[in-house]
Amino acid sequence: MERDKRKQAQGGFILTKLDDVIAWARKFSLFQYPFVTACCAMEFMSTMGPMYDMARFGAEAPRWSPRQTDVIWVVGTITNRQAPILKRVYSQICEPKWVVAFGTCASCGGFYDNYAVLQGIDKIIPVDVYIPGCPPRPEQVLDGLMLLQEKIQKESGRWKHFEWSFKRQES
Repeated sequence: MERDKRKQAQGGFILTKLDDVIAWARKFSLFQYPFVTACCAMEFMSTMGPMYDMARFGAEAPRWSPRQTDVIWVVGTITNRQAPILKRVYSQICEPKWVVAFGTCASCGGFYDNYAVLQGIDKIIPVDVYIPGCPPRPEQVLDGLMLLQEKIQKESGRWKHFEWSFKRQES
């Protein structure tokens, strides 16, 4: 049996599951939406430049509509007045969707421990990756992106939960 598999692989065929191929494609084609509210935005923008080049990880150009994205980067402090807006933006993102908390303020409220600041976005939306720091270094951002890609790869098969319907056209 093992010998037959090796023979097929030598013939130029790739043996894999459809789930793995879809997970690989999702992992390297991230459409991101930056929800930017504070000073961490400068560090986030620096990762898009040629020195760190997030394009090589499949996360190149940000989208400016949540309906066209699958990853939302929450960058900076979220106040209690902004929380319903963030929740609405999150609800507009199509499945499958992932959330990255960028910086200390998005992760746990940062230095602002008062009534006006949300003490972590995980109180209102689920978070997949936390990137600590004030502001996080670009290397940390790339590390967080790679952690997200690993999570996406491990979630293969998640696409089966959606209904696919194809109608046969009558001629």
